[in-house]
Amino acid sequence: MTKVIDDAVPAMRTHLRDGMTIAAGGFGLCGIPTDLIKVVRDSGVKDLTIVSNNLGVDGKGLGLLLENNQISKVLASYVGENALFMKQYIDGDLDVEFVPQGTLAERMRAGGSGIPGFYTKTGVGTLVADGKPTAEFDGETYILERGIIVDLALVHAHTADTDGNLLFRRTARNFNPLVAMCGLVTFVEAENIVDPGDIDPDAVHTPGVYVHHVLQATSPTDIEQRTVQPRLARQEA
Repeated sequence: MTKVIDDAVPAMRTHLRDGMTIAAGGFGLCGIPTDLIKVVRDSGVKDLTIVSNNLGVDGKGLGLLLENNQISKVLASYVGENALFMKQYIDGDLDVEFVPQGTLAERMRAGGSGIPGFYTKTGVGTLVADGKPTAEFDGETYILERGIIVDLALVHAHTADTDGNLLFRRTARNFNPLVAMCGLVTFVEAENIVDPGDIDPDAVHTPGVYVHHVLQATSPTDIEQRTVQPRLARQEA
């Protein structure tokens, strides 16, 4: 049965509630699920815990939820491009758990794989390790990190088939496959929707078993830092 839906609003609103945990793909503004984030914003749900590498930038991406005072806690590895995020954190208005980037990725992958926790050396001897169990392996100290499972996962893909198999494009792949794995319910917005078999099986990045709903992406792609090469002066023949 097809997983494609025409309208994300009624489907997502059956799952949205105050106090839930939401994971969103993206890195800066690259590969963010803009349409799905807007549905969350417009729903007005509050006291959200957000799991994402960062919160986009002011006025875009997850920054929309921040400006709407819908977020109470964030698990992220970076805050530098969002001034409001930094201000709320410094002012103590936002609970932020900083997670090393690789650890954040592995926590989502572990949660989606049914692994409750894993040991890593990353963060040993730093504030990251505070309050976490430790163990020694081969004479080295490791800290225990818990897998992440979220109530709702929001993903942006380049191509999805109607069975929910996903293909991501280049850098926009980033955290999206991991977010898709760790959601109890996963919504995907895709730039292209095709029939089963139209994606080469070797090119599938996320199997459809992780995906519950697919819809056509409509929002234009935002570029966080536009960098162009200076035009060279034309040489006379």
